[in-house]
Order: sequence, then C-alpha cells, then structure tokens
Amino acid sequence: MAQPAAVPVGATVTAVRQASLREHNLALVLRQIATAERPPSRADLATATGLTRATVSALVDDLITGRLLTEVAPMPRSGAGRPAVGLTLAGHGPAGLGLEINVDYLAAVLVDLAGTVRHRAVRRVDLRPVPPAEALALVGELITEAGAEADRQDLALAGTALAVPGLVTATGLVRLAPNLGWRDVDVPALLGGHPVLGGRGLGVDNEANLAALGELHAGPPDCGNFIYISGEVGIGAGIVLHGTLFRGARGWSGELGHVPVHPEGRPCRCGGRGCLEQYAGQEAILTAARLADPPAVDTGPAAVDTGPAAVGTDPATVGTDPNRDPPAIPTPGAAVARLVEAAAREDPTANRALVEAATALGVAVAGVINLLDVDTVVLGGVYAPLARWLAPTVEAEIRQRVLTAAWSPVTVRAALLGGDAAALGAAGSVVRTVLEQPARWLGRAGR
Repeated sequence: MAQPAAVPVGATVTAVRQASLREHNLALVLRQIATAERPPSRADLATATGLTRATVSALVDDLITGRLLTEVAPMPRSGAGRPAVGLTLAGHGPAGLGLEINVDYLAAVLVDLAGTVRHRAVRRVDLRPVPPAEALALVGELITEAGAEADRQDLALAGTALAVPGLVTATGLVRLAPNLGWRDVDVPALLGGHPVLGGRGLGVDNEANLAALGELHAGPPDCGNFIYISGEVGIGAGIVLHGTLFRGARGWSGELGHVPVHPEGRPCRCGGRGCLEQYAGQEAILTAARLADPPAVDTGPAAVDTGPAAVGTDPATVGTDPNRDPPAIPTPGAAVARLVEAAAREDPTANRALVEAATALGVAVAGVINLLDVDTVVLGGVYAPLARWLAPTVEAEIRQRVLTAAWSPVTVRAALLGGDAAALGAAGSVVRTVLEQPARWLGRAGR
C-alpha cells in the first residue's frame, strides 16, 4: 500500500496541510479496518499503513469517539503477552437511508456502517395515477418511519439517497420517468425539506444505477464488468466497467427497456414502438402468462415489511438482535409470486411467457455485450426470483448473437441483493461516503 507523503524535517506545515493529512490518514485507517478479514489491532494498523503507533492510536481514538469504530474482544494468541484489542466498524453510529420509488411500490432501508440492514419497509401502491407531489409525500411517510427507527436504535442518519425509474440530472431533477408519467420533477425541492433529513440534502439517482452500485460492492472482487438489469414494469440497466459505474455523456445511460426489439411492434409509453419492456417488462410477462394483477392499492401499514438483515449476504444468516428472526427479502407482488409458483410446476402458459420474455431480453442484452464486452449479466428486480427460468434462454441468445461468445463466455445470474438492490444501493452510497470521508462525518459530529 502506498505510504503517506513524508514532510521534510524542519519544513513549515500549514494548517491546511495538517488538516488534509489528517483527513487522508483517517480515511486510510478506516479503509484498512473496513477491508480487513479479521478485526485488526492498533499495532496491525501501524504495520499495514506505515503510520506510527502513536498516530494510529490518536486516529483510532477519534474514530471511536465519533462512533465510526468499536473495540472487540481480543483474538486468541499463542505467544506471550496480553492479546491486542481488535477494531471493527461500529454498528451503533452513522447509518444511510436508501429509498426507492417505483411504479407499483415504495421501499426504504436503513443500513449501518457495518453493512447491516437495521430497518426495511415496503409499501405496495400503484403510483401511475398519483401526481408526483403526492407520490413523494408517501415517500416522506417512509422517511418519518425510518427516522423514528433510527432514533430507537441510537443510529445517526448520515444521509439519504432516492432511487427513481427515470432520467435523473446531477441536481436530482427527474427529466422523464415515462412509466410514472413524470416530467421535469424537482425531487429535492419537493422532498429535501423533510425534517428527518435535517438539511443534509437528498441524493437522487436512477434506480438501476444505484442497484448496480449495490451489486458491485456486494459481489466478488473480480466482478467489475457487468450489466445489471432491473426488471420491473419498466426495464433499466446499470453498466459497470472496470469497477466504475458508466453513466454516459449526460448521465442517462442504461435505458435498456427502450431499446427496440421489434421496430414496428407494440406502442410504448415513451412514444416509440417495439421497445423491450413491451415484451419483457413485468406487466408484459404477467399478461402473457394470464396472471396480471388488478391495479395495486396502498394497503397501509399491512403492506409494510420491516426488520434487520444483512447487505450482500443471505438475510437469514445475520441481524443485530439474536432474539428476533430477520425477515426474508421483500417478496415481489402477488402476481409475480404466482408466476414463480406456476413456472415451478411447469405450467405451459407461464413457461411460454417466460421464454418469450427471455428471448427478447437476450436479443437486447446480446447487443450490449457486443458493444461493451461485459462478462456478466445480473438479473435484478422481479427478474431475480425468475432467473432460474429466464437465464437459460438469455444465455442461448447470447451464445447465438455475441461474436466472441465462443471464447469469452458470459455469466447470467440473479442479483445477490434480490429485489432490494436499488434501495440497498442507495443506502450503501451514503455509507460509502462516510467510509471514504470520515473527517467530514467527524466534523459534523463535532469531533
């Protein structure tokens, strides 16, 4: 690991330089702890970073006081001497709030610095007939609930990010969300003043982009080139190249759902014809399978699912309260659940609908792979529980249509984060900001 820049003996170090050096070293130490396979001691950190033990101890003390780190029981040792105390990310300090607004549901997750989901809520509601201000007011209710839960668990809200299925500018303006019927909606102006947010601002991004970022940080280290496909009523894509989200010249890349697969085909809400989502979107699949639900309605508190689970792992394996069983990742709508059941029992209508959708999806994805040479396709949203039936046909289309398929096989798999990926990615973006810039958090906390 690169050593911190040395300061020549006798040189005058300005206050600005001292502050920037401290910021660098705080981030260096925190990153070392966050990526360690086991809780390192202060001595381990000094060895790994090249900083003096006194410097490491001072930095660690600041990070503990700021509720970013916590001490854990010493690791057993065979040699002489007292075992060193380990350090790990704190689960009782800052937390990120991730929100998602989609065509037929709202979601909120609260994730602590250690990556554990401390609160989750999902509300099923058809938002297509709902004006943007009213839809965002419903999001505000989820923010209020999450804020109360953060207070109950002694967590400090570090920031909030909202995932939206549409074209989003750098300032959070939603230029167009065709399936919601939104155009030029200033989300921060409508929602950023919520009292729980405390003036900390509101990040807004495309839902597939945030889901792709969540998948990137939850996945294996060697998975740095992939396309994440968010299958909902619409279809979005987050593109990751060399470990970095590819946004395009204007930040609007990834509108896979509006790639035409039948140029003279069905009309789309975007104004085009033959768009992918008209053949492989959630409603198209359910209609073909004869399982479409009536329009969703907000069922209030009964529609909300909450509880702790871990980010990027099997939700049944972790949680902060040993006396409480963490719930499963929120289930898809009732119609999608029926589709999964029908496919599992090999219902011919359901299986035919899935093959037709997967064929259209495979055609579009093959074009993306020919252009970008990604090696993995991640199926998210409602595609995640359907991946068992979608993936074989998508793979077959890739083998047939991708020029390099014979030498460069492409993996098609379900999203690790399941249907929560966008909200988890949104919350994770907040948490990563704290991990990358701990001095800013300590400044806010008065440390």
